Amino acid sequence: MARRQPPLDPRLISEVRSARQHLALTVAAGLVEAVAMITVAWCVGRLGAAVLQHNQWPLEHPGVLGVLTLALAVRALTQWVRELTGHRAATRTIAQLRQRLMRHLALAGPRGRVDANGRPTEAASSAALATTGLEALRPYMTGYVPQLALAATVTPLALLAIAWWDLTSAIVALVAIPLIPVFMILIGRMTENASQRSLGTMRTLWSQTLDLVEGLPTLRALGRERGSEQIVEGLGREHKSSAMRTLAFAFLSSFVLELIATLGVALIAVSIGLRLVYAEMELFPAIAVLVLAAEVYLPLRLVGQQFHASADGVAALDAAFAVLTAPLRPEGSTAAPDLRTTTIRIEDLSVTGRDSTAPAGLNVVIEPGGVHALTGPSGCGKSTAVSALLGLLTPTDGRIVLEPAGSAPIDLADVDLPALHEQVTWLPQRPVIGPGTIREILTGSAAADGTAPDDEQLRAAMDATGLGDVIDDRGWDAVIGRGGTGLSVGQRQRVALTAALLQHRPLVILDEPTAHLDGESEDRVIAVIDRLRDSGSTVLIITHRTSLLEVADRVTPVRSAVPAAADETAEVPA
Repeated sequence: MARRQPPLDPRLISEVRSARQHLALTVAAGLVEAVAMITVAWCVGRLGAAVLQHNQWPLEHPGVLGVLTLALAVRALTQWVRELTGHRAATRTIAQLRQRLMRHLALAGPRGRVDANGRPTEAASSAALATTGLEALRPYMTGYVPQLALAATVTPLALLAIAWWDLTSAIVALVAIPLIPVFMILIGRMTENASQRSLGTMRTLWSQTLDLVEGLPTLRALGRERGSEQIVEGLGREHKSSAMRTLAFAFLSSFVLELIATLGVALIAVSIGLRLVYAEMELFPAIAVLVLAAEVYLPLRLVGQQFHASADGVAALDAAFAVLTAPLRPEGSTAAPDLRTTTIRIEDLSVTGRDSTAPAGLNVVIEPGGVHALTGPSGCGKSTAVSALLGLLTPTDGRIVLEPAGSAPIDLADVDLPALHEQVTWLPQRPVIGPGTIREILTGSAAADGTAPDDEQLRAAMDATGLGDVIDDRGWDAVIGRGGTGLSVGQRQRVALTAALLQHRPLVILDEPTAHLDGESEDRVIAVIDRLRDSGSTVLIITHRTSLLEVADRVTPVRSAVPAAADETAEVPA
């Protein structure tokens, strides 16, 4: 059975700063609103008694009327501020959790993720959690948390004010109040299970839909594209059914709490009415208590109405923290060795996909300080091999071993990956750079390693990659958008190469570094590779270009294979 979390998850308050600030502000707003409401009840009681008992118009009491107007204005302003800050806090909280979740998933790798129990999780399920799943926190933050804060501030203060004016009415109110949390707990148990099922169904729907879309080309090639839509339709119906069950529980909780609150106010009104008839109570406290009686139950009623948002939000938080608290690597991971003196050995590496194994049985020995090239046709598994080398996916067969000089070999599966990645510069075919100015991008990437370059180092690196022409044309302060918007693909490649030179990392991986460059720029890339080798870095190149293969100290062809089962299936006539 899953560990039950309280409605206000303490992990959210302790680990997310925006949530803490939102809760503190909400509690403060609740106290102000409680004082304002008690003041309103006092003013209405005074004015009501003056009208009914002494035949005096409210305008004859301008001081009380002014205080009443001010109290109403303060309450309205407090509610407006609470709602405004609530939406902003919800957006910041979701953004902070999403950022932490994506960073954790990125470090874990697309096939290396495990949950808190050590079981692997699917990429599509994690994507559903990071997007739609975390959005369940918005009504939780804007609806449930503020009402819970009001229930903890307005209800006790209003009850104390009633007890001050009339102890009998306070006792009557206390009789009905315990019934509200009892029914909330009973209904909440059912709502919690329904919310968890709804979130699980949504994640399964995303996962299987993405799985179907990825495999659609293969299914179509085999003539099996028909019928899969029924699976998605069935999952959609199940998700709709679970969502409707959650709404049914929400309406049920609202009905029960409205009934209890109505009966509580009615009992107070009957008690006051009888005592007024028998002249056992003054008119001022009677009116003030009647005005304030509804405020005792209102926050609790609103908590009940928002309880389904609490269940959805807690379910999303449980799923998010289950991922965040899961280990990135097995316990007892070995510290990453110094890659400047480490030989990387890839042994019989195979990664099996839907319709092929790519790479298939790859064997590579990457000596430190040299230039090694992987070559082969598109789709043979070169980039997949690099992903396995970086620990971003788990190979189907084979292993990757790190052999530090003078030390025992270490299996990559046992290495602390974040520490290993700090020694690696990886330039994919389409480097992701920006946003920021060119200077900020270059100095920021180098400063991440603790070595901020000076202008002379920047100019030398730019001259080596040909980026100096771009700087001369556009200037240091040219603003680059997210993903390198504002630069051509070739210019992005030059920026990424310049950053690689400035970082001085032990292992540099270049995936088709000359794919978008002309002959002159290609010569510059070759010069950069030579410069990296001379500086002691190990360079791994993925390329088809003969000119780059000639630079390499060692070239390894990569091949793929079609599994026998897939080959036999492909021969079946459609």
